[in-house]
Amino acid sequence: MTSRSTEKSAAANTATVSKTPSPDRIRRAPKVLLHDHLDGGLRPGTVVELARETGYPDLPETDADRLGSWFRQAADSGSLERYLETFSHTVGVMQTRDALVRVAAECAEDLAEDGVVYAEVRYAPEQHLEKGLTLEEVVEAVNEGFRQGERRARDNGHRIRVGALLTAMRHAARSLEIAELANRYRDLGVVGFDIAGAEAGYPPTRHLDAFEYLKRENNHFTIHAGEAFGLPSIWQALQWCGADRLGHGVRIIDDIQVHEDGSVKLGRLASYVRDKRIPLELCPSSNLQTGAADSYAEHPIGLLRRLHFRATVNTDNRLMSHTSMSREFEHLVEAFGYTLDDMQWFSVNAMKSAFIPFDERLAMINDVIKPGYAELKSEWLFQQTASTSGSSESEG
Repeated sequence: MTSRSTEKSAAANTATVSKTPSPDRIRRAPKVLLHDHLDGGLRPGTVVELARETGYPDLPETDADRLGSWFRQAADSGSLERYLETFSHTVGVMQTRDALVRVAAECAEDLAEDGVVYAEVRYAPEQHLEKGLTLEEVVEAVNEGFRQGERRARDNGHRIRVGALLTAMRHAARSLEIAELANRYRDLGVVGFDIAGAEAGYPPTRHLDAFEYLKRENNHFTIHAGEAFGLPSIWQALQWCGADRLGHGVRIIDDIQVHEDGSVKLGRLASYVRDKRIPLELCPSSNLQTGAADSYAEHPIGLLRRLHFRATVNTDNRLMSHTSMSREFEHLVEAFGYTLDDMQWFSVNAMKSAFIPFDERLAMINDVIKPGYAELKSEWLFQQTASTSGSSESEG
């Protein structure tokens, strides 16, 4: 073999391995997050400190490390009762203005540290009224916290923009009130509306008055659908309620047939979702906990990406799933061999689907996301050149 052919062979082998982004590059890559719950992303140490400061007495552990482990084990237990208990503790310490400001600021900081450049973080204002706050005071406290977190992140060399999604609980009767609240604060940090909670028994059609109101006001909303209840909840969210995005939407896979020869046939609902470019807020780690997939390698995101659905990658509940955007991508890189090009595809998808104005989304894509990935790819290219030159010299 000639030195030139040896050099080409070495370069090809190295490229195959090195196109897989390292954890450091994954962390530094500009990422976009559309589905993250504020009460599902607290730092364990913050939960402990806020419990002490606010007099919350029911924590199962008062050591931060042990509490973090308890959250993960409870979320992984397979018990819905234990999983829901985790949120009773986080919400329990988020009942004062100062607590809400702190949690929101730390959320923005943590996301920025992880390379997230744009995030939409959701929470239910109605769940933070136990100590006398009004709905408006809750929203203003969280918005203040997000602005504080953005400033601190900038001081630490990171950039992030955070928008709030106001969530109404499916089992309650306050969805129109929360939708009106979201509309009042739409130019003050709130970018849209959501409904969350148990899907079975609480269809989105119970909240049609809220969705009709938002449509009349030309406002944006996403709906938790297609996580536990399947295709009927997706169909209702889209065709009855008019959702802009699907919170999770992973069960759209039930309307896709993969034949033994590898060919794929989409049902009418799946075709509609793909053709209309309806964004899917997929949350791989969370989906594994809720049984939507048995492993990352078997998660529907692989097929949905291959079929060019408007798929996005999200965290859902960072504390309960012991995850971050970087960890989600690390799992997907390992499972599907994704490269920086795939990460960019997911990130651009998410930014296209955000609830901020088009010109601002376009600026984020062209001025932040694409240049960020281009820089990471150029690092890889120069490393490959150096590696190839070193290999050639050693052969000589």
